[in-house]
Amino acid sequence: MRGNSGQGKHCVSSTDVQVLRKAGLKATPSRLRILHMMEESPRKHLSAEDIYRALMVAGEDVGYATIYRALTQFEAAGLVIRHNFDNGPAVYELAGDEHHDHMICLETGKVIEFQNEEIERLQEQIAERYGYTLEGHSLVLYVRPRNGKS
Repeated sequence: MRGNSGQGKHCVSSTDVQVLRKAGLKATPSRLRILHMMEESPRKHLSAEDIYRALMVAGEDVGYATIYRALTQFEAAGLVIRHNFDNGPAVYELAGDEHHDHMICLETGKVIEFQNEEIERLQEQIAERYGYTLEGHSLVLYVRPRNGKS
């Protein structure tokens, strides 16, 4: 159930407050606005600039420094994952329960998420072959559309 906290123009859920508190963060109005915006955005991978612009359009007054600080805190608390794709700005996505990998379109910059059990098994086998246990990984494929499709 979403209830208006009286802070800013977005509705803030009591769940957002609980998520921040569980992560050891104070549920400040700015953090709540940033978290809510990331949850409601149709795009899953957002830069600090994207967040800033979206909040400005929504009439929210949250500065760059506050956004960067909140994203750093969210990352440290495990709420978001930071990615650095193709020398572009860092982008952030909400941490989820299911692991996935990414493809980046070199023509459009579109980020495509995918899951493939065969790739996951192969990575574990490679680590084992070299005498290691795979603890985690990040796979990014840089792709270009075939036949001019974007």
